[in-house]
Amino acid sequence: MTTRILLLTALAMLAFAGNSILCRIALRDTAIDPASFTGLRILAGALTLWLLLQIGKTRQSAGGDWLSALALFVYAASFSYAYINLDAGAGALLLFGAVQLSMLAWGLLRGERFSGGQIGGLLLALSGLLILLLPGSRAPELDGALLMLLSGVAWGIYSLRGRGASNPLAATAGNFIKAVPFAAVLCLVMLGQQQWDAPGIMYALLSGALTSGVGYAIWYAALPGLVAIQAASVQLSVPLLTAIAGAVLLNEALTATLIISGAAILGGIAMVLSIRHRS
Repeated sequence: MTTRILLLTALAMLAFAGNSILCRIALRDTAIDPASFTGLRILAGALTLWLLLQIGKTRQSAGGDWLSALALFVYAASFSYAYINLDAGAGALLLFGAVQLSMLAWGLLRGERFSGGQIGGLLLALSGLLILLLPGSRAPELDGALLMLLSGVAWGIYSLRGRGASNPLAATAGNFIKAVPFAAVLCLVMLGQQQWDAPGIMYALLSGALTSGVGYAIWYAALPGLVAIQAASVQLSVPLLTAIAGAVLLNEALTATLIISGAAILGGIAMVLSIRHRS
């Protein structure tokens, strides 16, 4: 892996973790509501990605499709509503676990054969999710946890539909653009509950333009330099980065339950990925 690819990958992972931090800060510390945050994030992401397509000698057209755009919207909306109550680290862990587990489950449904070690890894990851959700003083709010799991499944579906795209950046730009009407409908439905303030708007725009739009562009620039196992494994760092940033920036607790469940979830998924790569 070259220094350039290493730097791009690190920046992309920081951007992905930044989405959780920005959303949690906005919904905890500002007046903005989840529907408005979702709408502004998707709009800012769409504009940023469209502008990125226009940069360079050859302008590109946005791609995407409506089903992928709907999955993207469900991910973003559930993500925002989940972070009303969830800590950043717990939310990122639930999101990441649901994304990876839903994609692995799809492989099983399509007849992919898993070895005993891979099945053990899946069971370990699922046990980590159960540990995190067990009732207790530091357990996440159930409604927020379920919403984040839904967000992760939606992102898993979006990722599966995007596999093999000839131009991932163009496809992502098109999907963000097509997701804008869905976000507009949500904002209209929730019009009576919408609230705005300058900090909340700023965090939503930063999440859409910087950590989503620019972050995805950086990730797609890094992907050609990574083999599949590297691309999958490096994302294991996102919940850890988010938990550390949450502790430093948001004064969130790094509890024993979060550490144990995180080790089980990420370790189990790493087992599946590494065994699959060797086989």
